[in-house]
Amino acid sequence: MNTDAPAPEPPVGLRGLLSYARPHSLALWSGGLITTVAALLTLAQPMVAKYFLDGMAVGGGPDVTLILVLSALLVFATVLASVGNYLTERTAEGIVHGVRRDLVRRIMRLRMSVLDHGSPGDLLSRVVSDSNQLRTATTRDLVDLFIGALQFVGIIVLMGYLDLGLLALLLAVVVVVGFAFGAVVPRIRRASLNVQEALGEMGSTLERSLNSLRTIKASGSEEREIAVVTAASERALQQGKRAAVWFSAGSMSTGLLVQVSFLIILGVGGARAATGGLDLSVLVAFLLYLFYLTGPITQLTSSISGLQAGLASLQRIREVQAMPNEEETGAVSWTPASADRPASVSFRNVRFGYDPQVPLFEELTFDVPAGGMTAFVGPSAAGKSTVFSLVERFYEPQAGSVRMDGRDITEWPLDRLRAGIGYVEQEAPVLSGTLRENLLMAAPEATEEELADIISRTRLEGLVGRLENGLDTLVGHRGVALSGGERQRVAIARALLRRPRLLLLDEATSQLDSINEQALQETIREASRITTVMVIAHRLATVREADRILVLERGRIRSTGTHEELVESDELYMELSMHQFAGAEAAPVGAGAQG
Repeated sequence: MNTDAPAPEPPVGLRGLLSYARPHSLALWSGGLITTVAALLTLAQPMVAKYFLDGMAVGGGPDVTLILVLSALLVFATVLASVGNYLTERTAEGIVHGVRRDLVRRIMRLRMSVLDHGSPGDLLSRVVSDSNQLRTATTRDLVDLFIGALQFVGIIVLMGYLDLGLLALLLAVVVVVGFAFGAVVPRIRRASLNVQEALGEMGSTLERSLNSLRTIKASGSEEREIAVVTAASERALQQGKRAAVWFSAGSMSTGLLVQVSFLIILGVGGARAATGGLDLSVLVAFLLYLFYLTGPITQLTSSISGLQAGLASLQRIREVQAMPNEEETGAVSWTPASADRPASVSFRNVRFGYDPQVPLFEELTFDVPAGGMTAFVGPSAAGKSTVFSLVERFYEPQAGSVRMDGRDITEWPLDRLRAGIGYVEQEAPVLSGTLRENLLMAAPEATEEELADIISRTRLEGLVGRLENGLDTLVGHRGVALSGGERQRVAIARALLRRPRLLLLDEATSQLDSINEQALQETIREASRITTVMVIAHRLATVREADRILVLERGRIRSTGTHEELVESDELYMELSMHQFAGAEAAPVGAGAQG
């Protein structure tokens, strides 16, 4: 099997965060620039206050002009800050939308083997929670970091203009506190990662319980499940508490810096002012700038902490992006010669196992000719459903090849391969939404006439007629408003509406009553005249109607033939048939959950 050259590694760290912000740089720069102007305007206010005090000191009255200027600066800065914040937040929504869209696209393309060992709840947490944390880091935290640094530098310059001696004392305190904060930063990032992972685990546990809620209620195990989910929530709580310690330690540095600096500046500056070595107006302005310094320092510490949390979320998002997806590794551009004809399928020396060390198939080989109905029977866990999964390329064989129309399916573009296949799963899943949306899922371009024809052929008229809004009725979560047999008929209708070249039916009539089953068997027989039907046999009627039967046992084809031939020649098939006759017509012929 061919492999493409590996894609370049996506950037990590701060460069990784910037890669998400870069497409929105114009809006971010605009919002950041406006907010920066607002922040710089606030820096003029202590200097205006100094000039106001100087005027009072020389015996003049209150300068109304300076008061008006100060008021105007406050109002204008507030308005500008609001506009800048709006632009930043709007940009943030665009970024998080893009991240979630790309994550969902990636998750939908993941290999089934990845999903088998993963957790939908954890993936959901990455799409919702981690993307939101990334949103904050790539916009608000980056902007705050830039503005906070600019304000910090501006205030330091103005403090130096007022008095270099007091500034030197302040910088000494800043260096000491800065070293302490630097030691906390890595712990903030690690704690943030632990919190996000704990939230993902909790989401996974809750998702498992919600998907099995009927079983839980029927088993009377609500309290046990509540305890399991609560335990996961407790673990998230403990991680959150640990993270809160380090976040608090980071924010504490801001208060510590201001309080210690205030005491030192007040003591030294007050002593100098008392001896005439420092103007009182300078001391007041310097102290005002010191309190103004609280804002940018808080912005810096908060944004650095937020960036650490964003980097932790980026790591979890990058993990999803690194998961193997359904690559078009060997696909080539070509047009099938028989695009509208039944498809043939063949397996050649296929080796496959869900655990590669424990193969289910060693050298599975068989042929399904184009057209007609081929049935697969055999004991549970013989690998019947796995055959269908390999044809659909949900999984890749470890060795050998699966072919359609004589061409290895890895050479088919996935969309073209699956476009020619109609697949009815054993569980016949129905998605939340309307009945119409479920029927048109695989063939959204189908006309109303085609839809009506399929509804008639699959005996769904009664269902459509009794639903309050007909085809536009919501069927509920996982089709809860429908019976098991109705869900199976919807799944069959959905597959047939696609007009497939190959129809895969995995025990597709197991929940139907005898009348509906007989009608659908006739529909399937009609379909087998114009397409290839591969069916995992659940009932004897299906087996008898098949043009050929493949008996699967222990990962190999044991025998092939018609029903009459196999009853005479194959001991296992005869035993399965006799067992079904003894257990009445509804008993399964080699039905299996995984098989």
